[in-house]
Amino acid sequence: MSTKLTLTLDEAVIRQAKNYARKKGRSLSGIVENYLKAISGSPEYAEPMPDPVIHGLRGAFKSPEKFEYRKELTWALSEKYLRNEPDSD
Repeated sequence: MSTKLTLTLDEAVIRQAKNYARKKGRSLSGIVENYLKAISGSPEYAEPMPDPVIHGLRGAFKSPEKFEYRKELTWALSEKYLRNEPDSD
């Protein structure tokens, strides 16, 4: 059940929040609701809140055009776990 809530906020904050919501293709009410669920520990909250440090790294890595993620992951895990150990004679 939805209930109306009235908030008093700085005009600039409202303007920035509306722009953010528009860019994300979401409603401002939905964003506020998900944020309140996240900080209140609501179990039905499904979207993880990004860590500010991780969020700052977004777009910092540019992979090659023909980057094969699964192939690279398989190779890296094989190197880590299946690498032959030197003989200990």
